[in-house]
Amino acid sequence: MIEEIPQLFIKDDLVLLLNVAEVQATIRHMKTWKSHRSREYFGERIALYFAWLGWYTTMLIPAAICGVMVVLYGLIYFESNQITQLFDHEGTVVFAMFMAVWATVFLELWKRARAKSVSLWDLCHWDEDEEELVLELIYNPDVTVKEYQHSYKRITIVILLACILVTVIIGLSLGIVICRVIAAVAFTRSVSEFLNDHARSIAVMVGAVLHFFTILIMTKINRKVAKMLCDLERPRTSLARENNFSVKMFTFQFFTMFSSIVYIAFFLGRINGHPSDYVRIAGQWRLEECHPSGCMTDLFIQMAVVMILKQILSSCVQYAVPSLTYQWKKYNKKNTDNDVKDATTKHWVKNYNLNHVDSFSLFNEFLEMAIQYGFTTIFVAAFPLAPLLAFLNNLFEIRLDARKMLVLQRRPIPRKAKDIGIWVRLLEVVGVLAVIGNGLVISITSDFIPRLVYKYGYGPCAFRNSSYVNCMMGYVNSSLSVFYVENFEQTEPKDDGLKSLGFQVTYCRYRDYRTVGDYQYSVQFWHIFAARLAFLVLFQNVVICIKYFVAWFVPDTPVSVRNNYLKKTFMRLQKELKMSTEIPGYSNTNEWKNRSTDV
Repeated sequence: MIEEIPQLFIKDDLVLLLNVAEVQATIRHMKTWKSHRSREYFGERIALYFAWLGWYTTMLIPAAICGVMVVLYGLIYFESNQITQLFDHEGTVVFAMFMAVWATVFLELWKRARAKSVSLWDLCHWDEDEEELVLELIYNPDVTVKEYQHSYKRITIVILLACILVTVIIGLSLGIVICRVIAAVAFTRSVSEFLNDHARSIAVMVGAVLHFFTILIMTKINRKVAKMLCDLERPRTSLARENNFSVKMFTFQFFTMFSSIVYIAFFLGRINGHPSDYVRIAGQWRLEECHPSGCMTDLFIQMAVVMILKQILSSCVQYAVPSLTYQWKKYNKKNTDNDVKDATTKHWVKNYNLNHVDSFSLFNEFLEMAIQYGFTTIFVAAFPLAPLLAFLNNLFEIRLDARKMLVLQRRPIPRKAKDIGIWVRLLEVVGVLAVIGNGLVISITSDFIPRLVYKYGYGPCAFRNSSYVNCMMGYVNSSLSVFYVENFEQTEPKDDGLKSLGFQVTYCRYRDYRTVGDYQYSVQFWHIFAARLAFLVLFQNVVICIKYFVAWFVPDTPVSVRNNYLKKTFMRLQKELKMSTEIPGYSNTNEWKNRSTDV
């Protein structure tokens, strides 16, 4: 019976952790004993990961509901064939502010939940550096202390190398832009009527797919470079090494994921020039324009393709690779169960044949969730369904991670921890970037500000107040500038439309706010520019103030935990004071105390 205990223990924990993964999806079932039981098998570090993932998934529920409501609002109140009308409206501004505040509330409430678990585990004053010193002394009593080091030369080299890699990543994003331009030209010249009619949209999708495969390739390169830079820094402890690696890897992955998205959000259609003075690549291919319905459509497509592909394929790969590796080892393993009679030894052999686990195994899970958190918050104004997709993905992610760690991988060495480490700071940085990103998307990429300026400054309602007048009547024409076809460049011989269209065309319209003839920015453009700038400053300052107020209003540590710690400290001091009375020199100590009081 004693020999069967390890197997029963593993089986019991398998059922237990899968149940934990299910019930941690709701706040009311997130009790400390569930994290405590998973902690007994995996250790505090992995237990905190599952607790954080469960809490994050739970907090995605209100965000997902609000995102769906934003899209439904667009479906109900906007009768238009433009896809941007689904999320480019007044509700988007409120939703962007909500998500910025949501990011702060999520982190503050997580800190409170973490504090409860850490207090229950009695790890409030646990120090990882001190524990590493203890372990070093246990293994080698003659070991010398590895002191802190700071080399400006090494740090400068690390920064320069990191900047070089970031520059390469941005260059690859520009390469994707060039590929998208060439693809659009090729589809336009295609004999297929479908490709010809939808050349612009198909080129955007092709660019999104290329971006996804670039992410897969650069992830491998980023990992190797991050490890090399960590070796160059020579951190003192393994914890410092993990933190340094996490910051570098997250930074590289962030640029890899969002460089192309930043270009589409803030540069697409704004640096391509105007008729008779277009910006061309190699003097031949024009830079691409935004979608006819607006640049938000391009950003929506890019976000949707990258996020859906990344989540689906990443989840499949992260589970399929360990599963196939396990099956292959099981089929070709050298150590067979028939050679081992003892039940305990058989279990050890079975565990040895599982997939290898190292310190980066948990890092991969955190990195995936941190990048997802960025997609969920930074550009959520352009893709309100991002929280819903993240929530659905995490429902499977938390179960796949539990099964992978219990069934497909070796049991990791339990490690103590009282928080999720550097990831809290990285998530806080993402929260600040969410305020900046969403403010820029609404003020620059969205047509929300131009519509407001037209409605109250140039439209029918600007001159008369009547409920029977459509205030947006004529908005499309006001957003288009005039260009006379006789001024077309590189047209030999001149074609006024009779040959290509069958009727004469004297002018055409394009999206911009420019005057006729000299193509300078119009007065309406400067009014819109001032309104965009004013909204950006107001939005970011208001949201930042709300975020800091929420962070101050919600304490990181619950009062019950603080009081519990206060009582424990008081009892400890009482015990030490009682023990001090038994020391022979207590009277001298008491006299010193009286003298110090008199002073």
